[in-house]
Amino acid sequence: MMLATTIFAQEDLKPEFEVKVITSVESIIPDGLGRSRLISANDKRDYKKFTSTQTEDDNTRNTSKRKDIRVKDFEETKLLNFYNVTGIRFQNIAANDAVISSKLTTMISEGWDLIFVTSAVESDSGEKDGNGIFITRYIFKRKID
Repeated sequence: MMLATTIFAQEDLKPEFEVKVITSVESIIPDGLGRSRLISANDKRDYKKFTSTQTEDDNTRNTSKRKDIRVKDFEETKLLNFYNVTGIRFQNIAANDAVISSKLTTMISEGWDLIFVTSAVESDSGEKDGNGIFITRYIFKRKID
């Protein structure tokens, strides 16, 4: 009888942790023309609804609509661009650091643990390319009550 109870209990297991991703997008477009933001989704998505498995026998593609994936309930915090009309603006970088630190401190005080940070850059690749962003993803987890 104990074995049956144990097997049944395992079927009802819920995840112990939840994960949250916060993304900062900082513009590195000259003349201060870009947009910089700290983004945090409030809405949840189940990735399984937007995933298909491809096999040799079945290569049916997932037919999810982009509008179903798109999140409209999110928090957007304004950040400053790295550049202004005179060039790189170190005060803007310091201001962004202060705002991002505030967000991270709030997340930690709400029980989230910062477990991973990753960043990337798409930068100016020549005379005719005036675009670029610096993106950082902060990945948190916390125990579900």
